[in-house]
Amino acid sequence: MLNIFRKSESDLNSDNKKSSERFLLILSGILFGISFPPFPFPSTLLIFFFLVPYLFTIKNRTSLAEINKLSYLTFLTLSVITLYWVGSWQSKADPFLMIGGGVLLFFYPAVLLIISTLFYLTKKIFGNKISLWLLPIHWITVEYLLTLTDLKFPWLTLGHALAKFTAFIQVADLIGSYGLSLIILYINVMLFKAAENFSQSFSKSIRLVLVSILIFCVIIFYGFIKINNSTQQKTIKVGIVQPNLDPWEKWQTGGLTDLLNDYFELSDTCIKQGAKIVIWPETALPVYLLSAEYDYLKDSIYSYVRNNNIHLLTGMPDFRTYFENPPTDAKKSQNSDYYFTTYNSILLFNPISKEIQKYGKMHLVPLGEKVPFVESLPFLGDFFKWNVGISSWNTGRDTTIFNLVIDNDTIKLAGLVCFESVFPSFVSEFAKRGAEFLVVVTNDSWYGNSSGPYQHKEFAALRAVENRKAVVRCANGGISCLIDQFGRTIYETQMFTKESFVVDVPIVKQSSFYSENPDIIPILASAFSIWIIGLNILSKVKKSFNKN
Repeated sequence: MLNIFRKSESDLNSDNKKSSERFLLILSGILFGISFPPFPFPSTLLIFFFLVPYLFTIKNRTSLAEINKLSYLTFLTLSVITLYWVGSWQSKADPFLMIGGGVLLFFYPAVLLIISTLFYLTKKIFGNKISLWLLPIHWITVEYLLTLTDLKFPWLTLGHALAKFTAFIQVADLIGSYGLSLIILYINVMLFKAAENFSQSFSKSIRLVLVSILIFCVIIFYGFIKINNSTQQKTIKVGIVQPNLDPWEKWQTGGLTDLLNDYFELSDTCIKQGAKIVIWPETALPVYLLSAEYDYLKDSIYSYVRNNNIHLLTGMPDFRTYFENPPTDAKKSQNSDYYFTTYNSILLFNPISKEIQKYGKMHLVPLGEKVPFVESLPFLGDFFKWNVGISSWNTGRDTTIFNLVIDNDTIKLAGLVCFESVFPSFVSEFAKRGAEFLVVVTNDSWYGNSSGPYQHKEFAALRAVENRKAVVRCANGGISCLIDQFGRTIYETQMFTKESFVVDVPIVKQSSFYSENPDIIPILASAFSIWIIGLNILSKVKKSFNKN
């Protein structure tokens, strides 16, 4: 009988321990989630503590299965809080989009298990104490990995959480978002070690806290210097048109002339305020404008641009035909003897000639705009298709710089389409090629008034600071804005408003250190992680050889 009571007490203690662990793991996920936009500053600061409860839970675990099982709960929690919006979950939302969003909530945490797996492999080589200090390096490796392959989705790069912490993010012009992530992670590890050693070595804990504070303060001091030592830049007046069209109904072609006139009316307001460049959002018209069928629309735009002496930069679907030597990803026409490609593009109309500069989106949203690995597995393209018919764009091929001749001066700008603005290294390529400011055309209305559009807008502040270029966002239903080269929002619209406005955009010719060297930190981190994997393989081979 006594043994039964002892066993019950042991089971109770075990259950209490598991409940405490689950609480700590979920707490880490919650701290991560509410440090991201749209939660207001100072909740951002929680990103510097989010990993501490998680580390207390996994620090002494020795089994890979156990570490990954515990880690998945944290990663699932943070995923649900920050990415719940991806499925749209609106009455008009496409069922396929909702399924894709639901799958992402569970798949994204599984990808993050690469971090905990690399942590386990590091423990096997260096032991528990050293491996904790190396965990941040593996985290950066996975952040970089999430910018690669057809399944790329670098939305939750840790540095993005700091978008509203303007003074702190100024150092991104040297180290980029990956560098900010590394700082966040090492402050987390130091605070964890301080808490862990508090009762055994109070002085050591204090030193770790002081080092964390010192790093924090030095970075903020750098930020204040950069902001306060800024010089006046030449500006250009840019008009931004936010038409607030229903994204689900827009693709039901009809009333195109009325829609175009609506754009002209909103643009007129900008021109009256002196705009030299007018920007329309992503896929402004739901047709392949440059095809012969829509010459009447194209001619109307030519006339408008010429009569008002402006440049018009607009998001637009683009259709290109090939009668010989088609690119490898071109599709064969079913009705005629030609190949074709389609792009989610940006077009530049100028008042001097009918030459149209083009850029085709290079980073397509997985499933939403392109079926992953469809080139290798073509049948997937028939299986996965949005009802609005935009799930099979081709991938653009070059980081185009748009050249605008205005008042005998050439202005260079980069155009990015929606999702592309969350790729740190990719955006830096445009700055490296001479872009003097960045334009993002987007349609975030797919996701309603959820966290997604607010996160997307705030992340652009990191791209501005990293490259020291102003960012102009033109969104169909919001949030349109101007962000200066220090990541400060100068003007922004509200969600789901129809309006147009003019901003003075700084023209910055010089590029930052990060623009020229964007991949130093992620490549070094990746090399280290690969080395750890190699050491484990060699160790296993050696043990196998010794057994024989």
